[in-house]
Amino acid sequence: MTHPSGPGAAPPQSVESITKIAQDYEYNSSIPLRYWLRTAGTLVREADIYEREGRDEQVYLLLFRHAQLVLVNLSSHPDAKDDKTRKALVEAEKEVQQNLAKLEVLKPRINKRYERYSQLIKERQARKQPLPQQPIPEQRDGIPDPALAGVVEPLEAGKNRDLAVRLAQSEIHRRATVRRSKEPPRDVGDNKRVAGVWGDWEDALKTDSPSADRDLSRRIQHMRNNIDHTSTDHRHHAQDSFAARAALSSTAYKYPTVPRQKPLEPISTGRIAIHDKNAERQPPPILPPKEQVGEPSRASIVDGSLESSPPLPPSKVSPAPLVPQKVQPPDAATSARPALDPSSYTFKPSAYLENGTPLRSVFLPANLRSCFLSVASSNTRRNLETCAILCGTLVSNALFISRLLIPEQTSTPDTCETVNESAIFDYCDSEDLMVLGWIHTHPSQTCFMSSRDLHTHCGYQVMLPESVAIVCAPSKDPSWGVFRLTDPPGLKTVLNCTQSGLFHPHAQDNIYTGALRPGHVVEANGLEFETVDLRPASQR
Repeated sequence: MTHPSGPGAAPPQSVESITKIAQDYEYNSSIPLRYWLRTAGTLVREADIYEREGRDEQVYLLLFRHAQLVLVNLSSHPDAKDDKTRKALVEAEKEVQQNLAKLEVLKPRINKRYERYSQLIKERQARKQPLPQQPIPEQRDGIPDPALAGVVEPLEAGKNRDLAVRLAQSEIHRRATVRRSKEPPRDVGDNKRVAGVWGDWEDALKTDSPSADRDLSRRIQHMRNNIDHTSTDHRHHAQDSFAARAALSSTAYKYPTVPRQKPLEPISTGRIAIHDKNAERQPPPILPPKEQVGEPSRASIVDGSLESSPPLPPSKVSPAPLVPQKVQPPDAATSARPALDPSSYTFKPSAYLENGTPLRSVFLPANLRSCFLSVASSNTRRNLETCAILCGTLVSNALFISRLLIPEQTSTPDTCETVNESAIFDYCDSEDLMVLGWIHTHPSQTCFMSSRDLHTHCGYQVMLPESVAIVCAPSKDPSWGVFRLTDPPGLKTVLNCTQSGLFHPHAQDNIYTGALRPGHVVEANGLEFETVDLRPASQR
């Protein structure tokens, strides 16, 4: 369990420090707007999951970054005037407008917890009491990770694979059940994480703190002024709608439960009227207790009527054999386990980008590669590349690959291009999935990232820093690898590359690196995933 339980947890952070981290990201206007819009959508999807798990600091970071990205950067993107992307940009701006109300609710809650913690520290220092040993928050360059604020003992992914698998399967199944039932997801209003003595958040919703971040308020006001498709009435309506939803926080989603089997009731031992040919007869004698039951009483049917012989004398009755204990089947035992609460666990970052940004753990099903190679086998025999998209979700500050999506594609011996990209993202949106990377084959080449692969992966890593590229070279040794772009210098080098050739060298070294442990990718046995093939029959 990693519930925060008091001052021993990683210290809370102020809104001011969180906003500084939120603004620290690379923006490049040369990346097509459609990729940035997908990035914005990913930020909101992550924030929704963190919100359900009660992780206020991380929700605030993601929503603030989303607001600044959309209103400050994307509104001036060169593609913003394009009719094809303008509609999607307007929708993203409307989503920001709705999320501004959430930021205003979260701000005093986060600041109050931070101020109570700071006051506690001051009081102890004044009394000259020794402070409890504080764990050092996961950080680089002195910047703590907001995802670990208030977490006492974050989990190491490599040492907790089995727990991660059970946690992911329980939560993914729960979300699928909610999605299928078309009922709203569980409201975490009554199940927020509690951060010890500074964990009282409810009163913070009523009044703002005197030391609230006024500079942040001005930034938000500036963002509001940049919205050219909304009005003041719409803002009030969005805030009122959010307040109405918050008022319903006491209504949690009710999950179906399996009723316990009702035990069989004892048989009545009174006189029973047995009707046979309209003649009432006496019931058979009462059976002795189980421990004294021997042979069954002798009975015979004469002329259609039941005649019972008297039971044997007690001296001739032998004890009945013990009934063997029922053995519970393995799946039934598994299904009987209580559902794990994702807010009770937090996985700490497994690695960091070269610039110090923490990378959340990515759990990869151990048998996913063999399944993909089986799907790609027909192309591999013809020396054609095959690619697929790695989709998944976020649980307890870790990413889990749970879907292998085979898109419509065109292939050559050296390249593989997806077709109908919108169908990929439409599918992911409908299934509430995040794009976590891609996998492709090198039928006759070695296991490496070509310049073409680097440019392809750049689009994935811009959307999500933890995105990975898996290369399978079944005829070579090593036969596979998991990679990511370095940052810096790899990501910026590829983003700024203007060479037009299909395959070309890059002057910069160290453009990509391995992502398997000691990187941020962890293979996990037993992690379930589905394979979905969107290709037409002619391509399979």
